[in-house]
Amino acid sequence: MGVGTTTYAHQVQPDSDDDAWRAIVENYGDRPEIERETAPVEEPAAAWSSYDDEDEEPAPDARQDEDRFVPPPPPPLPRTTPDRVAAWLGVFASPAVLLVAMVFGLHLPGFISFLLVGAFVGGFLYLVAQMPRGPRDPWDDGSRL
Repeated sequence: MGVGTTTYAHQVQPDSDDDAWRAIVENYGDRPEIERETAPVEEPAAAWSSYDDEDEEPAPDARQDEDRFVPPPPPPLPRTTPDRVAAWLGVFASPAVLLVAMVFGLHLPGFISFLLVGAFVGGFLYLVAQMPRGPRDPWDDGSRL
């Protein structure tokens, strides 16, 4: 073996697992002695201060307000056509009405249930038919400069 390496195989021939573990623990290594420094002990600073102890916030710099970016107001939301509104209502409101009726145990007449299911299917098919046919521009990541 090299210089500075120590093996304990020649010292311990364990008869059982307990003896092997005991030998490992006893020969684990020297534990270093930690010398305590005799530095003066300082009082720790207060970790929390109350809000009342703080001074008022300094006035913001006027130049800082001038340099701050203020985005323009967003454009108004586009209005959709009434046929699309009806299709979206069919897709979302019809299942909601059927679900509420089932949860509360309300009995809907057969033709109303049929109309609600038809409104859902019709609205879904209308929205799918109105989707754009061509793919989007692959290089358009949506950012605007």
